[in-house]
Amino acid sequence: MHRIVILGAGYAGMAAAVNLAGRTKRREDVRVTVVNATERFTERLRLHQIAAGQQVADLRVPELLEGTGVEFVRGWVTGIDATARTVRVDDEQVLEYDTLVYALGGMADTASVPGVDDHAYTFDSAHDAQLLAQRLTGLGSGTVAVCGSGLTGVEAAAEIAEQHPELAVVLIGREEPGAAMGPKAKAYLHAALERLGVRVRAGAEIIKVLPDFVELAGGETVAADAVLWTSGVRVSPLAAAAGLDVDDRGRIITDAALRSVSHPEVYAIGDAAAIRQNYGVMHGTCQSGMPTGVHAAMSIVRQMKGKQPKPFRFGYYHTPVSLGRHDAVVQFTKPDNSPRGWVLTGRRAVWYKETVTAAPWPTYGRMTKFPSSGSIWPRGGRFTR
Repeated sequence: MHRIVILGAGYAGMAAAVNLAGRTKRREDVRVTVVNATERFTERLRLHQIAAGQQVADLRVPELLEGTGVEFVRGWVTGIDATARTVRVDDEQVLEYDTLVYALGGMADTASVPGVDDHAYTFDSAHDAQLLAQRLTGLGSGTVAVCGSGLTGVEAAAEIAEQHPELAVVLIGREEPGAAMGPKAKAYLHAALERLGVRVRAGAEIIKVLPDFVELAGGETVAADAVLWTSGVRVSPLAAAAGLDVDDRGRIITDAALRSVSHPEVYAIGDAAAIRQNYGVMHGTCQSGMPTGVHAAMSIVRQMKGKQPKPFRFGYYHTPVSLGRHDAVVQFTKPDNSPRGWVLTGRRAVWYKETVTAAPWPTYGRMTKFPSSGSIWPRGGRFTR
């Protein structure tokens, strides 16, 4: 019996699980187990909608895995023994593995700035987003500070401003919103934020979060009745504690096939992995996370057949950003994530963004029956060859 344990049921972990289920469904010598802290699948692409008070689908991991033969274990991973090849869950249950798929994705970095852990809301789960939604509904008036001017912060600020016109929204960050986009997309994004009444404070360094305000470097403060923290991501320390080789951010360093360079029986995927392509180390997104999960599944099955896994290649192709429910911008990119000249805006961009956001769940269901359907993604051409 070949025991495969997958830690984490986010976009990457679920892709690995359902693809393995589809590829091993006729094998009685393979056991696949998925460990996740909750039964609910976290649609990270929709957390800003939940925070703004909207209802979204309650997707359940066990329901998707029903009939696939994959075992689901609900609990927190509290330890990994890479020598004994065991995983400890909730400090009570011990799972043995022959192959481990490490997909414990990133979470908000609430430790690097004083006060964030105590006074700020995050997007680490649907529950966290719901807590912010309750706070915003109860305010009536006041200011919401969205800390972090990356795309998560932009989407959150736009959504909150649209759904709560009674609130003032300020977006604070080091870089200007849409900094990595081309001129046309960036200008459209800025115009949308202005139309929604979002005040942008770019070039600002946040040094402390307090109950009623955010303090910036230089002593200036921004009054805030609620603070959402979207600035920075950290990963679980479990991999480093287990003795796996990690980078300076705690991500598992992988070889070309997504195996740990120090423990080749461990595959690292999604946000948890430091995956190097010719253009640099990949950054975690849904568009890249799902392919890493599928590639890990394909590689594990190849190894069980006595074949060598193939190198992973991936090229980025778009950056879709919602700007409330009725507007959006899509920046199409080169494989190295630099902007192309092609941009979608307005209604066409809204349709495109919603199509992308809704795609993972039906894709998982399709892969349980037709696993090869998940093997199509941009390889990056000359950028990754």
